[in-house]
Amino acid sequence: MKRDIMTNELTVDDLHLEYGSGATANPILKGVSMHLRKGEVVALLGPSGSGKTTLLRAVAGLESPKLGTIDIGERRVFDGSKAFEMPAEQRNLGLVFQSYALWPHKTVFDNVAYGLKLRKMGASDIKERVMEVLKQLGLGHLAERYPHQMSGGQQQRVAIARALVYNPPVILLDEPLSNLDAKLREEARAFLRELIVRLGLSALMVTHDQGEAMAISDRILLLNNGKIEQQGNPQSMYETPETLFTAEFMGSNNRLPAKVVQRDGSHVRIDVNGAALHATARGKGGAEPAVLIRVEEVRVSSTRADNAIELPLLTCMYLGDRWECLFKSEDGGINLRAYSKYKLDAGSYWLQLPADKLWVF
Repeated sequence: MKRDIMTNELTVDDLHLEYGSGATANPILKGVSMHLRKGEVVALLGPSGSGKTTLLRAVAGLESPKLGTIDIGERRVFDGSKAFEMPAEQRNLGLVFQSYALWPHKTVFDNVAYGLKLRKMGASDIKERVMEVLKQLGLGHLAERYPHQMSGGQQQRVAIARALVYNPPVILLDEPLSNLDAKLREEARAFLRELIVRLGLSALMVTHDQGEAMAISDRILLLNNGKIEQQGNPQSMYETPETLFTAEFMGSNNRLPAKVVQRDGSHVRIDVNGAALHATARGKGGAEPAVLIRVEEVRVSSTRADNAIELPLLTCMYLGDRWECLFKSEDGGINLRAYSKYKLDAGSYWLQLPADKLWVF
């Protein structure tokens, strides 16, 4: 991977990391390369065990890789070929942990000031810098409170303030919203994105929540079994997945049992339970073709439609802003979900599957 230390705040090149050694070694990162530009937010997304948290911890200096290099700006902080590893405390990175890790016996002010005191900064400078950061995060009036006197969302902002207070080149966020309830999480997501943009931060964030990754980040790195499966901006990752894994991880999908009848470039004809449908080829394709369509792309019609299959309605579930309807063939071989603005009456419906959204991998 070509290094561009002039524009990259963080560069990771061919990083390998394993737990254990010899015959019992368990490889976690298998040659990961990535970069983070100044002012950019990159989300590390993937299922449990994919290596995303391990990669973040390796950047932070909390895990020891085996091979590869890590650069923060122009400083090399890890070089496997030279057995060089800069200690975590010298890397000058801002860290926000999943648990917030606030000192329960210290006030908000003292929690945020802790890192500056370790850096031997003068008391007046500490006060000025801490109050400035607390004000930026809407916490100026809470400086003398203790963590237990605050809501989860406020505690989260204190953890962010502590990470930002010494102007680190990169802030690392490990599942920063996972401890919040659903409603607060949505509010915090918007706040965090606005804060990052307003302050021009460079941030690397670990999350397993695709909605969170798409809302906050400029670019997503999807990890799968220790390697980067695909990377790109949120829209391209969702709308033009290159692999079946990406397509299935990034959305809510229907997977259809189908036979490929004919291929002509990206145009594919398939057979679904006797119905001839047009579809679009994506990725390299495999010996066993997988056919899927996003739930929101299925169009429900009470009359015959183009590129559609007819299925009886099984049930509808109310989701507040819409109904999620489940259709199932009488032999049980086909299950299809679709959204509807209204609760559907019992009976059979034509489910239209647009050819450009019906993907064959």
